[in-house]
Formats: sequence, C-alpha cells, structure tokens
Amino acid sequence: MSQPPETPREPVTETLHGHAVEDPYRWLEADGDDERVAEWLAAQDEYTDSHLHTDTREALRPRIEPLAAVASYHPVVVREERFFQRVEAASEDHAALYTGDLVDLRAGAVDYDDRDPLVDPNEWDGARSLVWYVPSPDGERIAYGLTEGGDEQYDVVVVDTDGAELDRLDDVGRCGPQSFAWTPDGDGFYHMATGSAADGGQLEKTVHYHELGADASTLLATETDPHVWPGLATDRETGTLCCLRSEMSGGTEVYVLPDDPGAYETGDAIADVFRPVLVDSEAEFVPTFHDGTVLFETDFDAPNRRVLACSLDAVRAGDLAPDDLTEVVPERDAPLEGFAVAGDRLVVHHHHEAHSQVRHYPLVDAVETGVADAAGQSLSLPEYSTVGALSGNRDVAEVFSVVQSFDHPPTVRHTDLTAAGDEATTDLAGVDVAVPDDLVVRQEWVDSTDGARVPLFVCHRGGIDRDGDNPAILYGYGGFRISVTPSFGRFRGPFLDDGGVFAFVCARGGYEFGESWHEAGMLAEKQHTFDDFLAAAVHLQETGYTAPERLAVMGGSNGGLSVGAVLTQRPDLFGAALSAVPLLDMLRFHRFLLGESWTTEYGHPEDEAAFGYLSEYSPYHNVEARPYPPTLFTTAAGDTRVHPTHARKMAARMQAEAEGGPFLLRERTDTGHGVGKPTSMVVEEQLDTWTFLYDALDVEP
Repeated sequence: MSQPPETPREPVTETLHGHAVEDPYRWLEADGDDERVAEWLAAQDEYTDSHLHTDTREALRPRIEPLAAVASYHPVVVREERFFQRVEAASEDHAALYTGDLVDLRAGAVDYDDRDPLVDPNEWDGARSLVWYVPSPDGERIAYGLTEGGDEQYDVVVVDTDGAELDRLDDVGRCGPQSFAWTPDGDGFYHMATGSAADGGQLEKTVHYHELGADASTLLATETDPHVWPGLATDRETGTLCCLRSEMSGGTEVYVLPDDPGAYETGDAIADVFRPVLVDSEAEFVPTFHDGTVLFETDFDAPNRRVLACSLDAVRAGDLAPDDLTEVVPERDAPLEGFAVAGDRLVVHHHHEAHSQVRHYPLVDAVETGVADAAGQSLSLPEYSTVGALSGNRDVAEVFSVVQSFDHPPTVRHTDLTAAGDEATTDLAGVDVAVPDDLVVRQEWVDSTDGARVPLFVCHRGGIDRDGDNPAILYGYGGFRISVTPSFGRFRGPFLDDGGVFAFVCARGGYEFGESWHEAGMLAEKQHTFDDFLAAAVHLQETGYTAPERLAVMGGSNGGLSVGAVLTQRPDLFGAALSAVPLLDMLRFHRFLLGESWTTEYGHPEDEAAFGYLSEYSPYHNVEARPYPPTLFTTAAGDTRVHPTHARKMAARMQAEAEGGPFLLRERTDTGHGVGKPTSMVVEEQLDTWTFLYDALDVEP
C-alpha cells in the first residue's frame, strides 16, 4: 500500500478553559473489539506490513533470531538455605522458575539443563506467563503472579517446592511483589487487590488477608485515593505488617497493623484500620526489617535520600516523627538507589553521575553510630555499570545482584562480603552474547537550553569516522524518577556492527541526580525533558557523530511522550522517530486506565494552569502541515497502563495532516505494556523496530 488508509474525521470540538479543542479522531478511543475500530486497525496493520515486511526484514531475521535464542537469567532470591531463580532457556518462550540448594548455587554447580523447573510457563497456553513470585519466609511455599496476554491483571497461585498447587486467587488485579507479604509461618499472606482494567476499576484498591485453603480472603482496608498505591512489608520473625500509602508524586505514609488480621472485616480506610507510624512529613519512607530494627530509606530532609532507623518496638507502638529516628546512612551528592542487609553487613547502592557505586559497612556500627560518608568497602564493578536486584542473605554476609553495562551483558553475580579482591566476586550466569573488543563507550555532557549539564552515553564500534554521516539512535525516558543508566542491549549488536551509533540521554524528570532532577522535568517544568532530548540531538550532530537525516529518536511509555514532543517541536532534527506504548494526547490522558494517577507527574488538564503547559507540548495537539520524518507508533491491545488510543489518534492525525512520513501504527494483540512477552513475539517486535530504523536511516543490513 503506497498510501495510508483513510481515517474518517468526526466533528468533535470541546471548550476547555475558554479554548476550543478539536478532537476529530475521538472515535478511535473505543475498544479494539468495536467493529469500526477493528476494521481500521486491520487496514493500518496491512499498511504497516507493506513498509516493514521487506527485504530488509528478511536480511535482518538471521541476525536477530539467534540473539533471541540465548538463555537469560533473572535475579536470585534467597530463603534460608534455598535459592529461587527464573531462567529462560535458549529454546523457550518464557522463563521458568527453579529452586535448589543455596550451597550448590554458590559453588556454581547448578545445571539448569539437568534440573526440572518448579513452575514452567512454557507448558501453558502461549499467552500466559509468570511475571513475579514471592517465596514464604522458610522457602517452603511460593506465590506467583500469572497474567494473560501481558495485561498485568494477575491471578495469584501458591505452590509448594514440588510445584504442587496449594491455593489460587483469581482476578486480584495489579497485585505485585511490593503489595504482597507472607505471614512468618507461611500459612497465609496479605495482598492488595484492584478492580479490573475492563471496567475501569484499577484505581479501586483494597488490602486483604488470605489464609491458605480458605474459600475467600478477609477484607482489611480500602484505599479510595486514585493517586495512592498501597504497599505491604512484613517482618519475617514477628509478622509485624506495615502498610505503605505511597503517592505517585512522592511521599509515603507508614502504618502498622496492630492486632490479629481476623479482627477486621470492615473494609474501612487504611488510616482507620492500621495504626499510624510515620504519616505527617510528606516524605517517603520505605521500611526494611532486620533483627528487631527497622531501617527506612527516606527522602526526609534529604532529596538524594538517606537511611534512618529505629527499633521494631517503636514501629509497633506507632506515632513516630522523623526526628525520632537515627541516621544510619547520610545523604550524599549521589542519589541513594537502595540498600540490602547481608548478615552483619549493610550494603548501600548509590548512582554517581548515572552509574552504580556499591559499598558495604559493618551493620552494628551503622545502626548504632551511623556510617561515615567515606567509610566502608567498595564492590568491584565494570566501568559505567548498573547494579540491579541487589539482594542480601539475612543470615550470611553475601549478596546477589545483576550487573550490566553497555559492553557487559546482564550477569548474575555472587559477592562474599568477607572476602577481598578477586575472590570476593563470582559471576554465576549471564547472557551469552559476544561483545566486540573494539566497542567504544563514552560519557559526554550536553548543555541544555537553560544551561543544565545533561549526561549522554554514546556507544559505537571502533574506527567510525566523525564525519557526520553515521546512522545514530537517541534513546531516553525522562520521567517518574526512573533513571536511564548503562544497560546492555543484545539486539543493538547488528546496528553497531553496521556502523551505527547508539546514544542514551539522561533527561530531566528521571532520578539520575536525585529528586531535584526529577522535579526539574515534571509538571510545569516538563519542557526541560524535551529540551534535554533536543540538546542531545544537536550535540550528536555538531560533534560529527551523525546528521539530522540519519538520526532516529526512540523511547517508550513516558519516553514515548518525549519522542512525540520532540518530534512535533523539532522534526528537522530527526530522520526517524519510534514512539512505543506512548502517551500522546495530554489533554485526555487522565480519562484512561491509570492516567488519573499520573496527574501528580504531569498536571491535571482540568486545572487551568496545567492545561496551559500541557496544551503547549501535547503531541497530538501540535501536529502541523509541515514535513516530519518517518515515524512508527507501537502499542498493544492488552496494555492496561497506557491506552492504545494515544498511538491510534496520533497516527491518524499525522497521516491526514502531516507531510513526509510514512507514519505507521503497529497495535499488537495478546500483549500489554511490556511484561510477559514470549520470545517469539519479541523477535517479531524487534524485526519491526530494526526494519523501520534501517530503512528510515538508509542502513545496509
């Protein structure tokens, strides 16, 4: 198809704060099973196929498929002397859950090819997947979240260590590991539940107790504020349960359950059922329990975060003030990314200039006297690396983590905190993908529009000429306190081999430099995020890496919004744009799925001041009759976070009103915002991505 399908326009105009706003494609907000929308999507898919099912795709297939057919290893979880780990075998669509003796894992003596999985999603229907799991304190029972089609609406299934099913709760909604907590004996658990995405009930949240084998759960409390999400944390020894009321914009109220859960069947508000612990500071407090002490990661009087502590008895008594806590880890110039307790050590993770630094300290000294900023021992890490899933063994001074960098595939690592030098660290398993010896990684700095210095990581093979003629991709996110830090991407390999440059901008709105960095890219300051993207694009061109016609910009979710904004503001800077599962209609985002809860990040369109700045950058409302580069919007029918209407309406408007292109839409079925995708689907998505980018940037595969 040489031309996109024609999209009917309907005369929809509404007046918002005195301004007439046209929305001719509002009819595309209907569900995908609406007959007219379904026919339109089928025509769009045919048009997209005509551009992406090409010789380029078939040339890339034998290079992409082997990269997908590589085993990958998820983080390790430890309970007593047992470990748990999800592993995706090279020949499988989904990661299976395994368990075994911890002593074997430490010794590197675990061969997954000779071990039967505890739970194997590859034996299920292909659209179902295991996304999260939480073992009981003794490791004898495991609860996991099962989703259908990646919709993040979970069933919770409980099995024993032989894989036998013990219990099941269907349709608990967006329950996850941060909103699930076992009792110490493993005979029951607490969990959050939400309404379904289908009936718009995701923002209706309740907290329950469930005893294994019971016909139903006991309703403890209800949360009605759409901007608040309940989290749960429990002490494995005493069963003390804390409920955390977390605001999307930051700030956490901490409550404790004072009595036996059987005493409550009211469903009253959390504040009426749970006893307040830390509720009046508007700061964030996240508890970790250890041996009669509660350690709180907090931003109270510390935008870059620190660790405070008090006794468990003090938490159980409730009504604390932040000044009642003792400082354990002080605030640093680098933001705190988390900590773990490992035996008698406290392991602390900071981000320094957007990459990881990890140090560990004697736990007793830390709790009693605090730690000096320069004290402790550093963990050895690759240059420009990111540490994820830092997990300590509460009984032994050891930690497990996943370490990666641009030139270091994700690797599950064991660190003995009592050892020194090379003997301390053992790489247990990693993604087996070859990394070229001449891969160049640089951290450069870009001056944004207002003079802010913004980090930019740049990767390419050695020997490229800085002649302004290299194909390049600029990736970023810039929102919700999510940092863009060094990561390995197996599917980038062919592009780098073919002379490409891949750049990552740490735009404001993230957390690379703490809360001030986040606040500089939210609400009325959101334009800073887009300015940082644009400054990075100009930098890549002025320093000879690439030229406008050979530079693509890409991002997903909030990053898809960033792509849409810079595309509509400066289309002349780019040769292609890829916006995945994006927000693009910023005057109606609050009406769909989880959108209302994001108004604390973006502002509320019903507020006149917020409407002013939202309308200035809302991509859907800023398409003009001028040239734009080829653009691909991707979305999913099962996305229960960002409604596919954003991508649909934007594609329709650009096809009708913009010049240049092509402007393509790919809406996939049987998948959601990104979780639980089978490998076979990942391959086709990657082929869509790279076929589009290679053809748009004139790269020979």
